[in-house]
Amino acid sequence: MPTPSADTTESLQKPTVGAAAKQVAEHASSLARLELELAAVELKGKAGALGAGVVLGVVAALLGLYALGFGFATIAAALATFLDTWLALLIVTLGLLLLAGILAAVALQRIRRGTPPVPEQAIREAKLTTEALKNGR
Repeated sequence: MPTPSADTTESLQKPTVGAAAKQVAEHASSLARLELELAAVELKGKAGALGAGVVLGVVAALLGLYALGFGFATIAAALATFLDTWLALLIVTLGLLLLAGILAAVALQRIRRGTPPVPEQAIREAKLTTEALKNGR
């Protein structure tokens, strides 16, 4: 029975470059799959937390709106102790309309300041950079 030569024994023990490349590719593929799985699990958890946060925020906003209404009713009731009820309600209503008008005017001013939503300074800098590059500076 022939005995394997030293060259044959070494080739059986050392993996070839092709086999090593295949093994690296399999490990990379497995790692990528695991990372995608981890990302999916993480996103599901974050989406659930975000959904719960949004629901709680909406409930808090609704309760805050009711509390604000009751606060204005309290102001009107306090005024009604020394004024007629209709006059107390009218004063609170006019105060709210005045506040809403002031807030609307400020909001309109801010909106005008923010439009058009174009990064003018960045565009100006890009033009200056392009001009400098064209002139060789």
